[in-house]
Amino acid sequence: QVQLVESGGGLVQPGGSLRLSCAASQIRFSIYDMGWYRQAPGKQRELVAAITRGGTTNYADSVKGRFTISRDNAQNTVYLQMNSLKPEDTAVYYCNADLPSTVYEWWGQGTQVTVSS
Repeated sequence: QVQLVESGGGLVQPGGSLRLSCAASQIRFSIYDMGWYRQAPGKQRELVAAITRGGTTNYADSVKGRFTISRDNAQNTVYLQMNSLKPEDTAVYYCNADLPSTVYEWWGQGTQVTVSS
């Protein structure tokens, strides 16, 4: 059974940092494009950052320069380093694995990030 397990969320003050991790199991991790999405209360889920299987990265304009996505294929893990956090970054963050040009797509259960003083 495919599993994506996120960790690293929590409560942080504005200007602080968090590092999210997503560990994947039962998939051939290295061939998947990986992404981090978030959903705030009353809002639609949105793409935060993505990294292709080739290592190309893409970021939402709202997080450029503050967030960094990376992957470790040996550990089947994707990371999201979040710096200079703002209250508007508060959301549930979800990990996504997508095999390009196929129907294979998986989601994690989400991890809560709250930015508040």
